[in-house]
Amino acid sequence: MKINASTISLTIDDVAASRAFFVEHLGYQERAAAEGFASLSRDDAVDIVLLQRGIEVLPPEQRDQRAAGLILAFTVDTLDAEEKRLRDEGVAITMPLREEPWGERLFQITDPNGIIIQFVEWTTPN
Repeated sequence: MKINASTISLTIDDVAASRAFFVEHLGYQERAAAEGFASLSRDDAVDIVLLQRGIEVLPPEQRDQRAAGLILAFTVDTLDAEEKRLRDEGVAITMPLREEPWGERLFQITDPNGIIIQFVEWTTPN
């Protein structure tokens, strides 16, 4: 099997709010949109599809589910700079910058629909 692209599809309550957050703060571009739907992409990250909770394109058993228990993680080379940039843009840091003993430095933000976005930089473990 050859995978040509990766996309994560998230069912949320407010597509417009998450779309604006990902475009404004995370550099995503809107590729397509319709009522209750937005497709976002970046050249260097997983594509994201945002679906309005209850949208009829989903099977009935999936329509009322919402994205939960998911952490969307991005590995970056400039963790401190990204944390400062986001803070300067007024984005709340919902898990402060920290370093784990296995060599992972990370912090988290949360979008308006509760999607947790984690930024990671790997270092040499202590």
